[in-house]
Amino acid sequence: MAGEYLDQLAGFVTDTKPEDLGAGTIEAAKKVVLDTIGAIIAGSRQPENAKFAGLALTMSGTGAASLLGHFGTVQPVFAALVNATAGVSLEMDEGSRLGGGHPSIHVTPGALAVAEELDRTGREMLESVVVGYEVTSRIGTGTKPRPEVHSHGTWGTIGAAAATARLMGLNAEETRRAMNLAVSMSPANTWTPCLEGATIRNLYPGRSGFQGIMAAYLTQCGFSGIEDGPKDIYNGILGREFDPETVVEGLGTTGPLRIEQNYIKLHACCLYNHPVLDAVQNARGRTPFGAEDVERIEVTAPAIVQIMTNPEPENMLSAKFSIPYAVAAAINTGRTDVTAFYPERLHDPETVALARRVEVSADGEMDLRRYDYPAARVKVFLKDGRAVEESVTAQYGDSTNPATQEDLVGKFYALTVETLGGHRVGEVVDAVSRLDEMGSVRELTALLRTG
Repeated sequence: MAGEYLDQLAGFVTDTKPEDLGAGTIEAAKKVVLDTIGAIIAGSRQPENAKFAGLALTMSGTGAASLLGHFGTVQPVFAALVNATAGVSLEMDEGSRLGGGHPSIHVTPGALAVAEELDRTGREMLESVVVGYEVTSRIGTGTKPRPEVHSHGTWGTIGAAAATARLMGLNAEETRRAMNLAVSMSPANTWTPCLEGATIRNLYPGRSGFQGIMAAYLTQCGFSGIEDGPKDIYNGILGREFDPETVVEGLGTTGPLRIEQNYIKLHACCLYNHPVLDAVQNARGRTPFGAEDVERIEVTAPAIVQIMTNPEPENMLSAKFSIPYAVAAAINTGRTDVTAFYPERLHDPETVALARRVEVSADGEMDLRRYDYPAARVKVFLKDGRAVEESVTAQYGDSTNPATQEDLVGKFYALTVETLGGHRVGEVVDAVSRLDEMGSVRELTALLRTG
């Protein structure tokens, strides 16, 4: 179906009417937007991200798009670049198991920035997030990435372009062109920066948002893309296989959209840790034990975890991609939030000693895109001879095992209170809850600037 699937995706982006999106879809979008804003605000406090915001202020021309957690406004491309980079830096942004990756951090910062620049309504911004999210997740579903390729930033460009095109009012042909241009600008990334803890990795979704917005505007400049951008990139360079039919399977039917089938992170680390950490927590709930009681721990997870076995990560980012460290910290400190991965905790002798006793192996049948087979198994061997075993298929926070609204708001409060203050946090939660009724998205973004 040479290129036809792109026509279908573009038609979905342009032709989806407000009344086509049910109350469940809009409520899911609000939760995703709130969660993404929380991740951005928290990440904005990282020293390099604060300096990056200052750099954007000096490089950008006059613009109306807010640098969240900071005081300035810039051009939308710079706002998306800075905000998305901040939003991924603490590994607290949501994601899509069905499509792989993290659609919102690639789509929402750009959608928010463009909507703010164009003074769109809150409802229009939500609609752009929904369609951009759908496109991103579906392109991910159709792609089997190469093992060495980290999908962060790759197919997010097409979703950012789709959301921007929607807000700009581009027609279906222009939207198709914008998406194709965006894919040809996709970053190519390996897992190495994650494992070494190189924070250039955090720029991946920032670049994706920057380039997705640029692609929509380049369309208006008259730039042209190749006939089938995703096939060109994902059927040999970044992916082992690309299946267009899978991308559009069920598109536009009455079933739930991808934004309703996401997951929210309650552990501040890579998703592959989450089923494992849930299994550890469940095991401790059934048979209480501490670090001093553990002889060794066997973890079985999808094949990719074989690169996430370093028990002594050197910095905060690499710790978030270490299954032994995350497991040991959860048992030794009882925490899996942002504080569990602070640099000063990484070299705690008890945590390191326990991490060295965590053995990680792969099960080729495990795949986080599946819900018919466990995503992780954990077996804890205790010094008194007992063994405790747990398996998890859908981690807490997944749409099939959803977190409570109280937990979602609690996460947002914990991530943002230091920056915004308690009263402002409440105002933001309220503003997002009525985003679909808001006459201008600028009412929300005004609450997200500081200073």
